[in-house]
Amino acid sequence: MSLYVEGLTSRAPNSGMAEFQEVMRKELEASMHTELEKLLGTTKGAQAELARKDFEGFKKIFHRFLQAKGPSVDWPKIHRPPEDSIQPYEKIKARGLLDSVAASLTKLVVVKLNGGLGTSMGCKGPKSLISVRNENTFLDLTVQQIEHLNKTFNVEVPLVLMNSFNTDEDTKKILQKYAHHRVKIHTFNQSRYPRINKESLLPVAKDMGLSGENAEAWYPPGHGDIYASFYNSGLLDQLIAEGKEYIFVSNIDNLGATVDLHILHHLMSQPNGKRCEFVMEVTDKTRADVKGGTLIEYDGKLRLLEIAQVPKAHVDEFKSVTKFKIFNTNNLWISLPAIKRLQEKNCMDMEIIVNPKTLNGGLNIIQLETAVGAAIKSFDNALGINVPRSRFLPVKTTSDLLLVMSNLYTLDAGSLTMSKKREFPTTPHVKLGSSFTKVHDFLMRFESIPDMLELDHLTVSGDVTFGKQVSLKGTVIIIANHGDRIDIPAGAMLENKIVSGNLRILDH
Repeated sequence: MSLYVEGLTSRAPNSGMAEFQEVMRKELEASMHTELEKLLGTTKGAQAELARKDFEGFKKIFHRFLQAKGPSVDWPKIHRPPEDSIQPYEKIKARGLLDSVAASLTKLVVVKLNGGLGTSMGCKGPKSLISVRNENTFLDLTVQQIEHLNKTFNVEVPLVLMNSFNTDEDTKKILQKYAHHRVKIHTFNQSRYPRINKESLLPVAKDMGLSGENAEAWYPPGHGDIYASFYNSGLLDQLIAEGKEYIFVSNIDNLGATVDLHILHHLMSQPNGKRCEFVMEVTDKTRADVKGGTLIEYDGKLRLLEIAQVPKAHVDEFKSVTKFKIFNTNNLWISLPAIKRLQEKNCMDMEIIVNPKTLNGGLNIIQLETAVGAAIKSFDNALGINVPRSRFLPVKTTSDLLLVMSNLYTLDAGSLTMSKKREFPTTPHVKLGSSFTKVHDFLMRFESIPDMLELDHLTVSGDVTFGKQVSLKGTVIIIANHGDRIDIPAGAMLENKIVSGNLRILDH
């Protein structure tokens, strides 16, 4: 992203511009190294060692950031992936399971990305500790799923949580409650990188502390950091020594991301020389998914294309559901020995995502991140599998939360499946207004979660509350104007209705 460097050097004479920019890059890099050493000087012992490891990774990404030149794809070189590089799930499933399920499971580790906070839903602490169904949190449901697997097949599939400095302490306190569950739980922390002042391109941190003003000076650098952090933690080597071969990685807030025995069997049944080292689960794109990353062929390799890499002139084309029909669910199956090999050879190649933010004091910063799926092009025999939409059930907002709390889904051994009573397999489109954004406010507005089995579309805006045993069918739009309030009474049935103004519905 040399645009930043070019901005700093725009007043330089045109002759020798490239050389001048190279000098500027080297000066910026030297200044960054000096600032990082100063920060290291503010801490001692084990924390200093940990920070030094993190900073080595940060220096690499900062160097690549200074070298980059705008969006990292040449649009004419993009091609649709070859037919056999994205397999339909039904084809994988049709091969059956044979008798080796337990043997395959002994080679598996489940990894959940647990670095995020619940701030977007108005919660403090790790997002994984938000209650999503019958008082169960994301973490509870994950543990229940794996425990059920371990008991059913008499195996010991471990759970690994990649925490961040934001979530580690709170998560570890909660883990004590699973001490008597049949799940062995490991944790490791992703890196801690310094946020960069957008103007000076230097760290905003004054020291290594995480309190006061300095709390905003640090960030976890995206889930692409999993490879380096996992390797540096020593846990990768430990699991390989225990005979583990694959990790199944997913976001902890994706309630559809359960261990799929058919995909695992497909991986384990490949001949050794042709072993698939990386599987990305993709699913059909709808108009709600237009910003999701997609798989392309580029320079003869399968590659993840994210919207941030697309030249502005082609963004509409990228969002099209006709040209790019699938998107990445971030459910990934990755070979442990392959991660070790690529880390040791320093061959893990991931595009940098430049994420601009404004801190509370108004300071404009950038943070440099990577995405776990972007490493697909570094692995051998990588494959996409087009899975059913049911494997992508993320809870990013209270609108998503309403769906998973409702009778649209049944809960069994930690897994949510769509109710057989729903006539069509698609999920209703739900859009709740700003009065529902925070989980606390959301819960206060529902005396009980409505019956949504026959719902297609729900939009709610303004000061609206729902009584007990409300039923919603078809398309329902409820809009309370500013200063007005709408109370939907207990037992009300709304079918294909628009409710607006300042209303109390008194009959059914």
